[in-house]
Amino acid sequence: MTLVIETKPVPLRISKDGIVLVTGTRIPVDTIIHAYHHGDTAEEIVASYDVLKLADVYAVLSYYLDHQKEVDAYLQRRAAESEAVHRFIDEQFDQEAFRQRLLILRERDAKAGG
Repeated sequence: MTLVIETKPVPLRISKDGIVLVTGTRIPVDTIIHAYHHGDTAEEIVASYDVLKLADVYAVLSYYLDHQKEVDAYLQRRAAESEAVHRFIDEQFDQEAFRQRLLILRERDAKAGG
């Protein structure tokens, strides 16, 4: 029997929003890399996300290790974009006023219920 050596494409795709996802899933590459940085093994990552295949996680990690500078730059951009969105939401939405309204409703419901 002859061993056939083949190259498989990295199981990553870019969504229409520019987010890099694991092919066949909605899981962003960020999730896998963050888990890896927190010490999770490929098996632990797969156990946490049942839509992932072990071979795909290993392939993504291999790609990351070969392209660490580029992937880290992508992850930094994503973190900055996320922070900007959170800042925008905080500026547009008065969370304390909303919290107070919820507490008033909760208190009113508690009085009405018993």
